[in-house]
Amino acid sequence: MAQPRDPVMTPLPAPQSIFARLRNYFLTGLIVAGPVAVTAWLTWSFIKWVDNLAAPLIPPALRPDTYSPVPIPGTGLVIALVGLTLLGFLTANLVGRTLVGWGENLLSRMPIVRPVYKTMKQVFEMLFSKSSSSFRQVALVEFPAPGMWSLVLLSQTPSAGIADRLPKKEHVSAFLPCTPNPTTGFFFYVPRDALIDLDITVEAAMSLLISAGMVQPNGDADAQAKLASLAATARAARSPVSAGV
Repeated sequence: MAQPRDPVMTPLPAPQSIFARLRNYFLTGLIVAGPVAVTAWLTWSFIKWVDNLAAPLIPPALRPDTYSPVPIPGTGLVIALVGLTLLGFLTANLVGRTLVGWGENLLSRMPIVRPVYKTMKQVFEMLFSKSSSSFRQVALVEFPAPGMWSLVLLSQTPSAGIADRLPKKEHVSAFLPCTPNPTTGFFFYVPRDALIDLDITVEAAMSLLISAGMVQPNGDADAQAKLASLAATARAARSPVSAGV
């Protein structure tokens, strides 16, 4: 005997129209081709920029374009890489270090050039030195208002002259990048106990900032819950102190 049909049945999804399917195909292709196109454009623009800078420094007899009917991109980039490598090799020798020392002494005597050169040298040493510990850790800080948390990149501890003027706590240097342009932001010294360390890389933090939260670190589905739990723990740890004030 046949069983009676259930009167309540799950309705089948309505078939998509041809225009909806074409739109989905277009968006899928855009997602696939967009990052590739932007990456290729940025790479090509960088190569052309380096070529335009290096072209006036290369004698015409040594330029491949002189003997080629079509322009050859990337020549300036290759020459720049070879030149920088050769400069590093020469600087590692005694003669090279002596010449660099003379040049730095000359620049340090120029009133306007001196602060710019010293700042740029410190920045490049901080970014590219193997022994540097700058921007190796990501943390959360309660900013810009109570209950609101922002990502910060931690660098070194303040120097003795600055640490002596700060409150008697352990402070660290923190850089708070802006979204979606992380090259700008806020720099400040923050107490170490006011930070929540995160177990994510600097690259993952940058992706999170640039995408305004759409690209979560490590692709973890409960990343937001983990961050919220850390923030709640920090608030609970500071609540007795606030209550005693």
